[in-house]
Amino acid sequence: MGGTNGTLAQMIGANLALLGTFVLLLVVGAPIAVALGLAGAVGVLLGLDLTALGMIGANTYAAVAKYPLIAIPLFILTGAVFERSGVAARLVEFAQAIVGPRKGGLALVAVLVCLVMGGMSGSGPADAAAVTTVMLPAMVKAGYPRPFTASVVAASASTAILIPPSIAMIVYSVVIPGVDLRALFAAGLIPGLLVGAAIAVPTLLLSRRHDFGMGETPVRPPFWASLRRALPGLMAPVIILGGLRSGLFTPTETAVVAVFYGLFVGLVLYRTMGWRDVYDVLAESARISGVLLIILSLAGLFAWAGSTMGAFSATADLILSVSDNQWVILILVMIAVLLAGMVLDGVSIYLIMLPLLVPIVQAFGWSYIWFGVVMAINIAMGQFTPPVAVNLMVTARIAGVPLESTFRWVGWLLLAMAVALGLVLAFPEIALWLPRSLGYRIT
Repeated sequence: MGGTNGTLAQMIGANLALLGTFVLLLVVGAPIAVALGLAGAVGVLLGLDLTALGMIGANTYAAVAKYPLIAIPLFILTGAVFERSGVAARLVEFAQAIVGPRKGGLALVAVLVCLVMGGMSGSGPADAAAVTTVMLPAMVKAGYPRPFTASVVAASASTAILIPPSIAMIVYSVVIPGVDLRALFAAGLIPGLLVGAAIAVPTLLLSRRHDFGMGETPVRPPFWASLRRALPGLMAPVIILGGLRSGLFTPTETAVVAVFYGLFVGLVLYRTMGWRDVYDVLAESARISGVLLIILSLAGLFAWAGSTMGAFSATADLILSVSDNQWVILILVMIAVLLAGMVLDGVSIYLIMLPLLVPIVQAFGWSYIWFGVVMAINIAMGQFTPPVAVNLMVTARIAGVPLESTFRWVGWLLLAMAVALGLVLAFPEIALWLPRSLGYRIT
């Protein structure tokens, strides 16, 4: 009996060490990959026998030795190619032709362009950087304050985690085996557009209330000419989603096609890229992908250690013991995800929190597809919520304004997104209708 109690105490101590080491390393500012790897190694060392140490390398490798993950560096490269090729500027011109010269018009243009750009790269910070660079000079000239511009673009770019192809959702489908990535992409489309519309409402109302955009040019770009110039960029999401829907390409093959199409647009159609630019985007994408895959591999070690020792299931049981009401638990989970989104990127949140949350999803019988979407909306909100707010940091830096100057605008945009999240929570069919209509398997 004493031996059993000793083993139990050792296991509890190892679980606390695993989670405590991870939290401590994050607090002191260690890189997320280092925190995941060291915490996993500490958990293995204290909670399992010494022979388990030999599994560290195998599990670290196994976390990234998965075919679907090939799509991640390819979609990162796709986004980099389209940003460098000048697609954003042509999309802005086309959006201006649609919206027309009106008070608040340029702000709406920024929202629309972010939605389309999200269908190319799947990365919020990348879209935030591209759209801010293009939109900032025109919006400042038209009378929009720099903090307001930075806030609107940061919020709108956060929809990239919902609009397919979302890099974070690719990770979600890998972490939870059996989830159809095509269904997940389809499920994110309508909520992504809903969130974009929700952001557009306070953007327009605030612009009109404060007389932003009074200096906008009264000239509307010609519609058909601007459409013709923007069409190569607009075709990118069509190729990505159409290839998936038709079954012509797998998600990974679609990413390859998207890369070559982006190079064709930049080198041949627009001729805005040279071979030096191709080298630059390859190098940049390799650097970003390398960092991301290191995080993925060490997160695999962390997840294996926590699952083997029961740390994640014990934490899930603790959460479930708070209440047997699914709405209470769901609200607690959403608050936790939002808080995580304030300090971490979307991919890291999925990797860290999903092992904890899967038992809760199973306990209440929630759809994995629906849950992935509501998590994505929550993470999107966190991407422009201080103190870290990765999207807001990017746009504020480009706009040359302090982060705190954006706070008066961010609150309204967060409120609008919270309304959109509430609708998806209350009416799951907003997310599930499209994948079900397309015949995808809903899990």
